[in-house]
Order: sequence, then structure tokens, then C-alpha cells
Amino acid sequence: MGRLRVLLVDDHAVVRQGLRMFLALDEGLEVVGEAADGGEALAQAEKLAPQVVLMDLLMPGTDGIEATRALRARHPGVGVLALTSALEDRLVNEAMRAGAAGYLLKDTRPEDLIEAVYAAARGEVRLHPEAAKRLAQEVRTPEMRESLTPKETEILRLVARGFSNKRIAQRLEVSELTVKTHVSHLLSKLDLSSRTQAALFALKEGLVGLD
Repeated sequence: MGRLRVLLVDDHAVVRQGLRMFLALDEGLEVVGEAADGGEALAQAEKLAPQVVLMDLLMPGTDGIEATRALRARHPGVGVLALTSALEDRLVNEAMRAGAAGYLLKDTRPEDLIEAVYAAARGEVRLHPEAAKRLAQEVRTPEMRESLTPKETEILRLVARGFSNKRIAQRLEVSELTVKTHVSHLLSKLDLSSRTQAALFALKEGLVGLD
């Protein structure tokens, strides 16, 4: 298998250079390109076909929120990691609604950033702990259409811990299709629209902890 293809999006060249240095610590990652704003990011994504995009949120022109939304609509298989210096409720909420697979701060340790890049490629969620707290506060407990089965509750916990369907299937020794069906059912029962919302619901209800 080839190296994981990563696109860097930030309006500051020095930040992009630093990220290149961080990611170069891992031989399994390849930075295939850079962009200085959201519009350029979309063009580069079309040309370079990255698997993960590290996306700054506060940029001139097309910002990171709108770029994430457009990128996810055009390339749903691409994982977008919001990487910003700002921890604001509005940015956290809008980034996740736009389809980001994670929300990290620029002071994240290199090894944690690299792990989050791999997680995003697997479709897993990685959140800064404070971002997770702020998101959980926004998640209202829905009126459940029916109770979750024990198996659905177990899968919900694993989803909340950032497991992809493939990893859940391996852990529970069932098929990936079975896991996908369970996830679809539990989202429907909880009246939620995404794995991220399910993870935050599990956090708010105490099914998992921030650690």
C-alpha cells in the first residue's frame, strides 16, 4: 500500500511548513500539496486526490467551514481535520456540521496530530477534549423512537470511542455490513444524522468518558 496522501490548507506559509515537518516524522504520510484558502483547497483536492485534508478554519476568501462543506459534498470519502488556533463554540459546531472528522488545535503534539490524520482516513472522529465538551453541551437528548438493543448500545460506545465500522466488526467478530446496519438503526432510533452526533450523545449520556 502507498503512503497516505495529505493536503495542507492554511493561509500562513510558516504554519504549512511546520505541518510538513511534523508529518514528515511518519514515513506512512505524504504531503501531496498545499493551499492558502478554501477555494484553492477545493481546486487542489480535485487535482491531487488527497485522502485527508488538514483544514484551517479562519482564512480570507472561502473559509475553512465552507471549504469543508463543499469538499465533503464533492468527495465524501476524504477525511477533513479542522486544525485551528481558535476554540470557539461557533467554530466547533459549524466545523462538525460541515462534516469535519475532527477538531484539533495548532498546539497539538506532533504524535497526536499524526494519529488523528490516520484516524480521519479510517473515518474515525478525533476531538480536542474541550471541543468535545462544548459540542456535548449542544446535543439535546432526543425523544428516542425505541430503546437500543444491548448490541446497539455496545456499538454506540465503540463509535463514541472513535472506532470505524471495520474496527468494530473485527472487535465484535461480525461482518462490517452487520455493523453498518446496527449503526444505521441506532442513528434512526436516536433521531441523529451522523456518527459524530452519536458519539456526542454517548458522551453526554455518560456511556463513555472524555479519556
